[in-house]
Amino acid sequence: MTILVLGGTGKTGRRVADRLTALDLPVRIGSRPLFDWQDRATWPAALDGVTAVYLSYYPDLAFPGAYDDIKAFTELAVRGGVRRLVLLSGRGEPEAQASERTVQESGAEWTVVRCSWFMQNFSESFLLEPVLEGVVALPAPDVPEPFVDAEDIADVAAAALSQDGHAGKVYELTGPRLLTFAQVAAELSKATGRPITFVRVTPEEYVAAAVAQGLPREEAEGLAALFTGILDGRNAHVADGVRQALGRPARDFADYAAANAAIWKS
Repeated sequence: MTILVLGGTGKTGRRVADRLTALDLPVRIGSRPLFDWQDRATWPAALDGVTAVYLSYYPDLAFPGAYDDIKAFTELAVRGGVRRLVLLSGRGEPEAQASERTVQESGAEWTVVRCSWFMQNFSESFLLEPVLEGVVALPAPDVPEPFVDAEDIADVAAAALSQDGHAGKVYELTGPRLLTFAQVAAELSKATGRPITFVRVTPEEYVAAAVAQGLPREEAEGLAALFTGILDGRNAHVADGVRQALGRPARDFADYAAANAAIWKS
């Protein structure tokens, strides 16, 4: 059973791949140049001989074109013999849920791993540099979010890919408590022993600053839209997907911050 892990060098994908490899399962890493969402000519070779796929989309299922790509890829995968699909989805995103339906109607065994904002965005992604600088400036309102640990996501996804009993399940993954971005900054300050503050900016200010730092404008505008659209209170509640899938509680943000404090102290 060869498992294709799309985004296999990203935040969740590399963790999923590591777990599957530790189980001695054959894993194929789906990232450039082997696989590119923007180049459909790469898809057939990546799928050759594959029976299960960890389906993660970059940059996000809410971005334009994502649904069409997911639909085309899913149809190609199932025609080629893929029997199991595990989709990484976004919580509270109507566009993501449209892609979920495509996977659910594919004819393959499916599991949806629907997630809130990743804790690892502060240590491995676009929020790392602001944390290092001590100021996290985002167009985010004073609305709490149940940030989820990518380690928990990977544990759930790996279980769904390698074990029976997860087919037909939608696991909604969150951390165990709600935090505003200002409260996140306070948690990071406590973990690092230095002041880290949150500053609310307008979407236009955020996009301009992100582009100036090298982020492509399309991606910066997509992130700004996520902040202003999704953080409206619709996700301001915790869910129990980690316990449902794994029989244990989700990891708390304080534990994540303590474990990664050295990254922000360097």
